[in-house]
Amino acid sequence: MPLAESVRLGAGGLAAHRLRTLLTTLGIVFGVAAVISMLSIGEGARRKVLAQYAQLGIDNLLVIDKPAPVPEDDAESRPFSRGLTLADAAAVREVVPLVRRVVPLRITDLDVQAGRRRVGASIVGTTPDYAEAMRALLSRGRFFDWTEVDSLDRVCVLGSGLARDLFLFADPLGERVKVGRDWYTVVGVMAGAATAAGKDLADVRDTDRDVYIPVSSALQRLPRDPYASELHRLVVQVADTERLFEVGGVLTALITRRHRGVDDHRLVVPAQLIRQQQATQRIFNVVMGTIAGISLLVGGIGIMNIMLASVLERTREIGVRRAIGATERDILLQFLLEAVGVSFLGGVLGIALGFGLTEAVAGYAGWPVAIAPWSVLMAFGVSTAVGILFGYYPARRAARMNPIDSLRYE
Repeated sequence: MPLAESVRLGAGGLAAHRLRTLLTTLGIVFGVAAVISMLSIGEGARRKVLAQYAQLGIDNLLVIDKPAPVPEDDAESRPFSRGLTLADAAAVREVVPLVRRVVPLRITDLDVQAGRRRVGASIVGTTPDYAEAMRALLSRGRFFDWTEVDSLDRVCVLGSGLARDLFLFADPLGERVKVGRDWYTVVGVMAGAATAAGKDLADVRDTDRDVYIPVSSALQRLPRDPYASELHRLVVQVADTERLFEVGGVLTALITRRHRGVDDHRLVVPAQLIRQQQATQRIFNVVMGTIAGISLLVGGIGIMNIMLASVLERTREIGVRRAIGATERDILLQFLLEAVGVSFLGGVLGIALGFGLTEAVAGYAGWPVAIAPWSVLMAFGVSTAVGILFGYYPARRAARMNPIDSLRYE
């Protein structure tokens, strides 16, 4: 019997029991939708986190200040360390090999005022090298230069979110904002690069609400504890990314020696954080995909159950077809195509529902999502395979029925 005839008979069998076909299809629909939506949410989260860590620069090393330990056996060593300082930055630049840039950061949380508007912000004292080391882009204006750092000029660059809060839709270039007790002239505005706070001592920061000023101005003009560290972190850009860990070891040894062995800093390697996050996300995607795949398995069991019931109630039809010349292969193909048709239809509807659920989650919860083509192909391929695997046994059972016994079946 031609394949087209088998397809026609299979479609007719499904159309004859529309409600049952629909209910059977729903198991596949929800399974495919669950796979696509869960993997899309996971992929979106992966891309966002990697973008956050990538903002730190895969060729950068971070030296982050931390409180010195206070047990009695370490009390005498504490006075020998002043914490992270500009002198440390200069020593790293001169001594550590393969260092391209050393960027000091001093971060102070203060209110910033422009006109009658006053909002909270992070005041970041740094140097012109910050823009290059952190791949920071400006939407307008410029970053301050070394002359302005040396002369303690009161100039600043605003994060894009902070610029909107202070000036709404007006151009902030040339305007003045009050930081602490002084007024600073806005010379630039960063492009939007907001990131969520990282889990490891805020390694990744929300730069959208920063005010960047010369580090010299930050140290001289802003309030600070004289017993605290001058700097909160150093960003060390390495010329050869293949030797990051080697440079990191030299960097740690140098600063530890300068701080007389006091444990008041730590080294963070963004490239290592990215690799760890990728490994974690792969495990997460496997778990999510497995959980969603279970629903496809349940849908396959539903297909087998319904197909077995269909074979039983159509026993006389099978006997008649065998009596007029249909072969076992014809019967097998007819019922197998019915099962595959159910899973194929469920796969198509599941893809549409999966896209809809993904967009709904993105819109309602504000989560980033990314529909990966491989997740759609995988979900659809598995749904089709489920139809073949779970439909084969009922189809084979129908094909092997004795024609005489089938005609006698009441």
